[in-house]
Amino acid sequence: MAQFDPRRQPVRVSPHLFTVCAAVAVATLTWRVYQPMEASASPASLSPAQLASLESRAFTDAAAMDGMQVPELIPVEVRSGETLAQAVARTGIDESEAAAVVRTLADQDFDTVNIRAGLRFETAVSRPRSGRGAAQLIGLTLRTGPATQLTVTRNFDGALRVRELAEQVREETTVASGEIHGTLHQSAVALGANSAVVAKMSQVFAHRLDFSRDLRAGDPMTLVFERTVSESGVTVSTGDLLFAEVRGVRFYRYQPAGSTEAQYFDENGRNVRSGMMSTPVDGARISSNFGMRRHPIAGYRRMHQGIDFAVGYGTPVVAAADGVVIEARRWGGYGNWVRVRHANGLESGYAHLSRFASGLRAGQRVSQGQVIAYVGSTGASTGPHLHYEIWRSGQRINPRGVQMPSGVILEGRDLAAFQAQRARIDTLIEQQRDGGEPVMTASSDDLRPAQG
Repeated sequence: MAQFDPRRQPVRVSPHLFTVCAAVAVATLTWRVYQPMEASASPASLSPAQLASLESRAFTDAAAMDGMQVPELIPVEVRSGETLAQAVARTGIDESEAAAVVRTLADQDFDTVNIRAGLRFETAVSRPRSGRGAAQLIGLTLRTGPATQLTVTRNFDGALRVRELAEQVREETTVASGEIHGTLHQSAVALGANSAVVAKMSQVFAHRLDFSRDLRAGDPMTLVFERTVSESGVTVSTGDLLFAEVRGVRFYRYQPAGSTEAQYFDENGRNVRSGMMSTPVDGARISSNFGMRRHPIAGYRRMHQGIDFAVGYGTPVVAAADGVVIEARRWGGYGNWVRVRHANGLESGYAHLSRFASGLRAGQRVSQGQVIAYVGSTGASTGPHLHYEIWRSGQRINPRGVQMPSGVILEGRDLAAFQAQRARIDTLIEQQRDGGEPVMTASSDDLRPAQG
């Protein structure tokens, strides 16, 4: 059974059990230890031994309530069309008591009216031993943020009260290793990365890997990224992607001296931004290659002068390389169309888009991996997909045959500094594989309360 302290990470139980135990603990503190406090007050800091004793005493006290059973832990999810009071009442308590719980939450400025379906909270409820009569609420915990929660408990005189509990957060560097299952995006999210980290990872690998052909279920992947984490292990936010490896291909984040932005380099110090990205959209499969084919609408064979990627409606489309937008408009059967001019006489085209990125216009400079539009099915299209073209000197060519000059190669002091940073990341990864803990980048003195 998890400790009651909401700031301890649950080890042997699920998160909802952990938060409910926090509610029961606060109730016990209120009944047995402390005089009434303001609703926003935080519980006193307790040692692990005190917490273990408190947990045991809370359930003992609840079990000793006249005619009542040991509290039962009940997770609740608000159903479609249901009010918060109705959801609380489904635990078996009286409707009047459920309404009182909702009023108590409202007193803490929690919006109890605009409740969305799927909202989850945890309750501790004690039922009569006789099996007759209404259950009694011991505690209710509702998480309001990654590191904040509201806890409703019953005072010694039976009155309901609410506290806002805020965990402290710390900065750490996290090593996450796993396997590819589904898309690269889905696999990275499963390892704890957020959308920003996943987007950067997709940009880094898009020119080296064809996501539809090169990735296989079970392929190994490793991420190293910064994150802010609560004491209970919940990720509050993630920072920079420091390292990524997929199928043995490795890239490290490094900011060269004099550069205004960090870049990604392979283990030899070669810039990742070298060449045209082979797949400018994540999670796609190739539905039609460059070459002769039977046109799905016209019905006869003709030259297909690009590559089609089958992918979901609204998926972001990124620029295949640095360049300048020369067209962002409607263009006949291509529907919504974007064309970008790159170095060495190359241009890339993107068709059948649902919409352009906000503010995108002709003359705008874009960077490799920057979102320029979203997948759609405009123009002569039978379903959502991206039609991707490469032009050289005004003629369409096979995107798979495009070669561009290599990017920056580090040397001198930059190379030495990069190698030192690479060695530090490699050490972190080896430590994690040996069962090590995440590396904290802030000391215990730097821990700060989470902002709700």
